[in-house]
Amino acid sequence: MVNQNLGLFWFRILQSVVMEGGESSWIIHNLCNMRREVSALDSYPGFIDEASIETAIISMDSVLPDDVLERILAYLPIASIFRAGCVCKRWKEIVKSKRFLWHFLHGSPQTPWYYMFTSSDEPIGYAYDPIPRKWYGIQLSCIDRTGWLPACSYGLVCLMDTESQSYIFVCNPVTRDCKRLEKPLGSKFSDYSAVAISVNKKSHDYTVALVKSKQVPDNFVQWDLSIQAYDSETRMWMNCLNEVLTGWRGGDESIICDGSLYFLIYSTAGGMGAPENRHALVKYNLSTRSSHDLLIKSFIPVPCPLTCGRLMNLKEKLVMVGGIGKQYRTDIIKGIGIWVLNGREWTEISRMPQKYFQGFEELDDVFASSGTGDLIYIQGYGSPSLLTFDMNHGQWKWSQKNPVTKRFPLQLFNGFCFEPRLEVLP
Repeated sequence: MVNQNLGLFWFRILQSVVMEGGESSWIIHNLCNMRREVSALDSYPGFIDEASIETAIISMDSVLPDDVLERILAYLPIASIFRAGCVCKRWKEIVKSKRFLWHFLHGSPQTPWYYMFTSSDEPIGYAYDPIPRKWYGIQLSCIDRTGWLPACSYGLVCLMDTESQSYIFVCNPVTRDCKRLEKPLGSKFSDYSAVAISVNKKSHDYTVALVKSKQVPDNFVQWDLSIQAYDSETRMWMNCLNEVLTGWRGGDESIICDGSLYFLIYSTAGGMGAPENRHALVKYNLSTRSSHDLLIKSFIPVPCPLTCGRLMNLKEKLVMVGGIGKQYRTDIIKGIGIWVLNGREWTEISRMPQKYFQGFEELDDVFASSGTGDLIYIQGYGSPSLLTFDMNHGQWKWSQKNPVTKRFPLQLFNGFCFEPRLEVLP
């Protein structure tokens, strides 16, 4: 028998989509008289959601024209759209069409997902959708192992190989389209590297920025720092800056926000500032790509002693999530705060309530955190527990429990936040 709840769902969607067109009575009349039973809908191979796959779906091929069906399907969540594309050839062609993408863009807004690696050997994991509070199994087809540094922007994910630092891919995790970029300039391996990506929402062109930091030979306080930028339109890398920092080194944390590249640097012996303040923020203007001014002039102090700092672009506002160190033991985390940068000043938005902080099974002084839109995700490396913070409502909430459990004490979990989008391709 056709699932009654699913039938009611389609009934309401039909009412809302076509009521103004005057065709609703004809469509609903035919829909209510349908008696065809159809086979179970297979899940999209990239999304494994066995607990929620419907056992049946109403076939409307005989009563709905393409334009109406496009508008109906555009209201579905992305995971359901891909399942709908497996129903028949006609539906598959519809969800792949440019006209459908237009309806999709003007339909229900999509919230950011969080992808969590669940294996230290394979690039497999689960993506969390906070609206239905469900996890979907996804394999990143462009990589063959874990150990890749991620960066995300407007539906695209940039992945850099941390071993050789010469393999960089840009992919859409939802459509599974992937592209390998040209190798960055120079082959010299760096001690630390950070990658960031920014996608133009209109043209879908993108910029990838790469920050490399390498210790000067036989010198413990000086570090060579370089910045390169890749333009998807020209398909070329450009060397933007080379500079020697004294007492500071780069790391693996960077973000592009409002045309500027921001990255965290870390104090070493002989560094500037108080010894307990181990972090600082650097701003580099990617729009002008000027190297006349020294980076030291753009140093922005962090708001307090941090054990860990994570940068993210939330609606072109630079946001930092950081572990707050204890007063006399700055290497021990006592809480997690969220700040937004206004000019050169930090404003604290929220501090994780103690009940959530204590709710992590294992939370070291280093943790994973990323976000986009109004949503921030935080997770500890030693546990699949995932916490969300809604910037718009100031609300903390645990995610639905991840379907994967910890199998051995040293098992680690990591992840990144991305926007699920259909129209952006690498």
